[in-house]
Amino acid sequence: MRPAVEPPDRVRDLLARLTVAEKVAQLQGIWVGVDEGGGVAPHQHDMAAEPVDFDTATRHGIGQLTRVFGTRPVDPELGARALARSQRRIMAANRFGIPAMVHEECLTGLTAWQATIFPAPLCWGATFDPEIVERMGAAIGRGMRSLGVHQGLAPVLDVVRDLRWGRVEETIGEDPFLVGVIGSAYVRGLESAGIVATLKHFVGYSSSRAGRNFGPVSMGPRELADVLLPPFEMALRAGARSVMNAYTDNDGIPAAADESLLTRRLREEYGFTGTVVADYFAVSFLETLHKVVGTPGEAAGLALRAGIDVELPTVNCFGAPLLAAIDDGTVDIGLIDRAVSRVLTQKWELGLLDDDYSPEPAGPVDLDPAESRSLALELARRSIVLLHNKGELPLPPGRRVAVIGPRADDPHAVMGCYSFPVHVGQHHPDVPLDLSVPTLAEALRRDYDVTYALGCPVLGGEDADIAAAVAAARDADCCVVVLGDRTGMFGAGTSGEGCDAADLRLPGRQEELLEAVLDTGTPVVLVLLVGRPYEISRQVNRLAATVCGFLPGEEGSTALADVLSGRVDPSGRLPVSFPRAGTSHPSTYLSSVLGQRSEVSSVDPTPLFPFGHGLSYASVSWLDVSCPPVWPTGGECRLSVTLHNGNDRPATEVVQVYLHDPVAEVVRPVQQLIAFARVSLPAGGTVRVDFALHADLTCYTGLSGQRQVDPGVVELRIGRSSADIHAALPVTLSGPRRLVGFDRVLRPVITQVAIPTQ
Repeated sequence: MRPAVEPPDRVRDLLARLTVAEKVAQLQGIWVGVDEGGGVAPHQHDMAAEPVDFDTATRHGIGQLTRVFGTRPVDPELGARALARSQRRIMAANRFGIPAMVHEECLTGLTAWQATIFPAPLCWGATFDPEIVERMGAAIGRGMRSLGVHQGLAPVLDVVRDLRWGRVEETIGEDPFLVGVIGSAYVRGLESAGIVATLKHFVGYSSSRAGRNFGPVSMGPRELADVLLPPFEMALRAGARSVMNAYTDNDGIPAAADESLLTRRLREEYGFTGTVVADYFAVSFLETLHKVVGTPGEAAGLALRAGIDVELPTVNCFGAPLLAAIDDGTVDIGLIDRAVSRVLTQKWELGLLDDDYSPEPAGPVDLDPAESRSLALELARRSIVLLHNKGELPLPPGRRVAVIGPRADDPHAVMGCYSFPVHVGQHHPDVPLDLSVPTLAEALRRDYDVTYALGCPVLGGEDADIAAAVAAARDADCCVVVLGDRTGMFGAGTSGEGCDAADLRLPGRQEELLEAVLDTGTPVVLVLLVGRPYEISRQVNRLAATVCGFLPGEEGSTALADVLSGRVDPSGRLPVSFPRAGTSHPSTYLSSVLGQRSEVSSVDPTPLFPFGHGLSYASVSWLDVSCPPVWPTGGECRLSVTLHNGNDRPATEVVQVYLHDPVAEVVRPVQQLIAFARVSLPAGGTVRVDFALHADLTCYTGLSGQRQVDPGVVELRIGRSSADIHAALPVTLSGPRRLVGFDRVLRPVITQVAIPTQ
């Protein structure tokens, strides 16, 4: 790919020769078949009630084609050929032969029929493994390129602030550093395949009041700067070439109309040169939902001034209303030229403006090749979190196992809401899944004598089914109870976009089912297939073990069976905390002193299982943790951690480094993750992990509104989780206070050295 530079001669030449109508066409997306697509976008059928006539819509050219493969089931190879024909029609219809960019969703893999369903983003966070996430991003990107797709609407970089929010499953976790590192890895992978990565949702979407989708946000500048923006800054530095606005308003200003955010911060402060695309219908929502303008033309002008370049998914405001606003002088043509220059520059980077550009597909298409399935399996294995274990796991072979619950024998149980079968396939029930997606009940039959009972569906259920599950439990050596979410969209599920939760109790009658099975006295292993953590503190002490899989994809059940049987050592760590009873209000580990347990409040927000928590079958010994006592405010601190695996099997540890700043200019979290390393140790092996921690990692937003590095004593807390700290080392930051910006050091340098056995 060509590097992003000033608009090349080709772009400047085109810009000078395009008519106003041709320029505006480059700022539009069109969504052919939107009327067939089911409910996959908010207010979709309200905003796009009329079918799109392709030839009319593209007579002046077009900027984007929306979801050619992700609107309805399309055979990949036939679809690639049809897309090539559409591109030829677009090129022939406009005077300069400019093709369209094509975008698709790609959050859990490409949202297309027959494409690999990778684990959902919470699984990425649970791996604490950016390398495998980067490999996944590259694999997804290669599949997209084979179809003729140019842009992917991922990753989601929203930091979890309230577990009740339906889109928690789309996020990477509740810590900005973890989200930034893992999200940046996905960006590098996707961009390495030539796909434009689109960061969303910029910014504040996850901070809505009461965890309600589209809810208003009341967020101060420090939460914005220190919690929500760092993942975007890291991903921009990783090479992301597109950004999508958030739907929400913060303190009354919609993100789609916020010039201080989309232009002054993103463009002028961060130096971003790519494209800003509107989240679906976000420009229209300025009029219809936010009520900050009175007409579609005013909405178009406000969005363009703020910094939005392309209206997605289909033309509403950036069509006739925008052309009329230009004619009457309401919208400055300079805003049009600015946006068109960015769009054409991106098309030039992609080679779409080359004289020899051909839209023909490269050859045969396989969207679920063996290497992608293998990668999906490995990522799923690394993401499974063992929350607690009284010795029941791993399950010995040959046991009689009752597998019970609504998520035990349903292939959709492992899929996120942006997977094709959930996102689109549910609207086409007659179309086969056409992928091999084993259920957990099927996967466990490889090793055990399995009896299956439903117990109850995710929502609702009959007493007789619960009684049948109890009978199956009594006749078994142990029970594996598989509970969790039904993913969906806009109320069609218990997790997913528009599927917010009023509280964090397990949906429907699932808790009742669990209690009934526990009452049998048969040992119970609880497996959670969930899009958010749920409150299980009432049952946890009676459970033999608890395992969590955050929607681990098409190979997720195989991965879970591998962990339950002991073939694979569990090595996932929690990217989000599990709540205790009564703590359904927003609470993450990034709390200040007043946000933690207190004698002046009757609610204890201490989590049941903390951020970073996860157990293994093979424990690792921590031999040494050391660092120098002085840390220059403009330099590095060298931290070393030595681990030993005394087991006769390989083991994995995730070393987590937290910063505690006892005295600061403003209130800060008690501790915050600044480094981590996933360490694989062979049987009997010893590994030293060295962290080069730059002082920039200690920065925060002070009273001046700028990020600063302060001199003084801080504490490095090194451990297995945010609550399991092995060592707390005081270090003095020495030197002057420093102000830092976008160019600050965002990540440590980490090396791992195997220590020879003596």
